[in-house]
Amino acid sequence: MLNRRDVLQSVGLAALAGGMPGLAVATTKSNARFVLIVLRGAVDGLAVAAPYGDPNYKKTRGELAIPKPGASDGLLKLDGLFGLHPSLSKVYESFSAGEASIVHAVASPYRERSHFDGQDMLENGGTVVGGTRDGWLNRALAHVDGAAGSETAIALAQNTPLVLRGDNSVTSWAPSKLPDADDSTLLRLQRLYADDEFFATRLQQALRSQEIAGEQSMLDAAAKRGNDAQQFAELMTSAARFLTTPDGPTIAVAELAGWDTHANQGASGGALANRLAALDTGLGNLRDGLGDSWKRTVVAVVTEFGRTVRVNGTRGTDHGTGTAALLIGGAVNGGKVITDWPGLGKNDLYAGRDLLPTTDIRSVFKGVLADHLEIAPAFIDREVFPDSATARPLRDLITT
Repeated sequence: MLNRRDVLQSVGLAALAGGMPGLAVATTKSNARFVLIVLRGAVDGLAVAAPYGDPNYKKTRGELAIPKPGASDGLLKLDGLFGLHPSLSKVYESFSAGEASIVHAVASPYRERSHFDGQDMLENGGTVVGGTRDGWLNRALAHVDGAAGSETAIALAQNTPLVLRGDNSVTSWAPSKLPDADDSTLLRLQRLYADDEFFATRLQQALRSQEIAGEQSMLDAAAKRGNDAQQFAELMTSAARFLTTPDGPTIAVAELAGWDTHANQGASGGALANRLAALDTGLGNLRDGLGDSWKRTVVAVVTEFGRTVRVNGTRGTDHGTGTAALLIGGAVNGGKVITDWPGLGKNDLYAGRDLLPTTDIRSVFKGVLADHLEIAPAFIDREVFPDSATARPLRDLITT
């Protein structure tokens, strides 16, 4: 007898995934795991990893400046220049263990300030907004062992994000906001679809996804009441289940919105601190849930662009340019801040207001794809990130 499953929405999600095969064995050479987390809304990288050692930090940040390491509610010391936001305690544990790195003053080639266009370019991997309608990670799947004829990647979202859309088949799953289907409903659905190969396959995919995700009352409740912070934490627990299932995917994409801190951003505490705490909890859940697979995992946490250096008139920050990205996982060669730091002096800022980007986010992605997922650099340059010759891959991001 089947357990109670949230089938109706899951069937719809499976249909959106676009491929007939269900979750199948993904046999990358190193059994590597990769998770991409997109923080939608433009994260203030100067809060994620604050350059407390920069002589212009306190002056330019004003009330948003976070106290230096060792002070009350102070930063978590990364090195003599940077400190991690105090809400990111689990990330700091991984950094101290050599399993996390910060890439600072980073951005995509996008230089305007539209969330939609910035996210488009972050995910399509190109140099022009709308230049391609598929995503760089989907294109990369063509050279990940096991991708042909099977779904190596899963989108943990209501809709498959652009970065995973394309010719290579992927699957998707998300917690439901609808009432659960009872056992009798499931049995009737099975009988109804028994002679329809397409829908019978979709139903079995949905049931299999729900079996992997588990009966999570906290996750379902969070989805129903719209508590996306709690939902993200529980979603990362589900992500770990998918990534550790023998016949499950090895690549996952998730997203967390709510980073557009135009007003009342806060410093050590406040709206942004609460958001960072939710991210931190989710990353901790993912680490704990992966168990032994954590040592073969890289998680990249990225956003479309950064925020202004100076506080605005509503005690927040406006759309900016350079920001910070996070790499975390047992396969990360961590314990360092990777940056060509531009400084926060008046003449150092981009357009007189933003952190100047000195590293292309595609260089980060290229390094992970080549050294962690073992994708040929020539293919990455030609197919995954075309027109990216200036974005040389960052090396030594991954343990050997």
